Amino acid sequence: MKKVAIIGGGFSGTMAAVNLARLSTGPLCIQLINDKYPLGRGVAFGTKQEEHLLNVAARNMSAVPDHANHFLDWLRTRVDYSDLPDPQLRETYVPRRIYGDYLRSILSNYMQPIDSHHPAEIQVIESEAVDVEFTYDGCAEITLRDGTSIEADRVLLATGNQPPTSLAGESFSHPAYSPDPWGNWMEKIPDPKDDIIILGTGLSMIDIFLTLSEKEWTGNITAISHNGMIPQAHFRGIEYPDFLPSEPENLGLDNLVELLEKHCKQLQRIGENPGIVVDRLRPHTQRIWQKFELSEKQEFLKRYVARWNVIRHRIAQPIHQRLTEAITEGRLRVLRGRITGLSEHNEKVRVSLQNKKGEEQSVEGGLVINCTGPNSGFSNTSVPLFQNLLKRGLIQPDELDMGIDVGADFAVINAEGEPSEFLFAIGPLMKGTLWETTAVPELRGQAMRVAQLLLDDVSTVTPGHDYRFSVEEEHVIEYYI
Repeated sequence: MKKVAIIGGGFSGTMAAVNLARLSTGPLCIQLINDKYPLGRGVAFGTKQEEHLLNVAARNMSAVPDHANHFLDWLRTRVDYSDLPDPQLRETYVPRRIYGDYLRSILSNYMQPIDSHHPAEIQVIESEAVDVEFTYDGCAEITLRDGTSIEADRVLLATGNQPPTSLAGESFSHPAYSPDPWGNWMEKIPDPKDDIIILGTGLSMIDIFLTLSEKEWTGNITAISHNGMIPQAHFRGIEYPDFLPSEPENLGLDNLVELLEKHCKQLQRIGENPGIVVDRLRPHTQRIWQKFELSEKQEFLKRYVARWNVIRHRIAQPIHQRLTEAITEGRLRVLRGRITGLSEHNEKVRVSLQNKKGEEQSVEGGLVINCTGPNSGFSNTSVPLFQNLLKRGLIQPDELDMGIDVGADFAVINAEGEPSEFLFAIGPLMKGTLWETTAVPELRGQAMRVAQLLLDDVSTVTPGHDYRFSVEEEHVIEYYI
């Protein structure tokens, strides 16, 4: 029996396993290796907090690209959503834990079918994969944390984001410091007389703020980032004419920026949200990124990425309103500065930073939480699996060192520059290659396409086609009209 091993049990790995099971026409053993986070839910959808909402409306959150209303139909089976009018349900921002229930229910349908009519079986292995070797008999041997191993014909890397960036060296440890936002920081919440400091002002910061608000913690919060920007709110948009040329990927960075700035100003003049421009660009973003020269990608990351992120990764309007109210009332302070270090200061942690003028300052907190996001230097990864794959030459970093080099058919590129015959990758591991590869509209397409390719479904294979590009405009426009 053919065996496919999937390393990673979050959205990407789960949906790749589901698609393999539902598309397979012959016997197939799917080994889903999951570690640390709840199976089927991963980091994003493993939260138990009701206040943690999806950042995308329900209408755009189907987990399968060939059934656009799949999530909406599933929500209708729940008593808490069954009576909502369709227009309201489509624009609802559902709690992420409920979306985790949705993913887990899809997986359960194929793991434990009522009737044995599927030729494929899914086996779940709760362990950490730490190494992969290619054996002489043409199989891959995957070593687990406990020293045992499993064999597979093909291996799919679907591990999601890298762990957070270390800001204070691996040796820094303090009871009042949480190195990532998914740890046990809620057990460390200090007395309200002591501030809580959040390192980062993005979506993870929003989660922390919401949880503290729900717990009715009355102290003050300081959020620090290099740009001092917070995510913008989702909005009601307008029909806007297509302003992109027929092949926008050939514009180049300077021409693209000039075009986007022009239309952002035009939208602002008529009182509309310039986020419309970013959404209209999104179906083309991956191809544009691919066509950029390395120097253009580096320039984008240096000059434009902060502004892009706060417009692109938006939050529900009620959450944004709560955030701005807290800033106005002084309960939340946002500081702009480069974090230069963390140090122990009695029972607190001191955060040192440098402002735009180069002036040094410091703030102290009874709890400091690192929300700066995934480590962006892949060659310095702290993950044992990737450390070993790099040593073996089975993978190589992409040109920006943001992830791994992956070919048009999801095959990993090895240190010799050759595509692997047994090792594949999807999801955030391709961030340096595709840029947009972390949200459901992109991931669901990848999970479907890679399943078809791993099954050698010749009816879906087109020579020369780049299967990494798998989004349609109607599936990524996030504003509503």
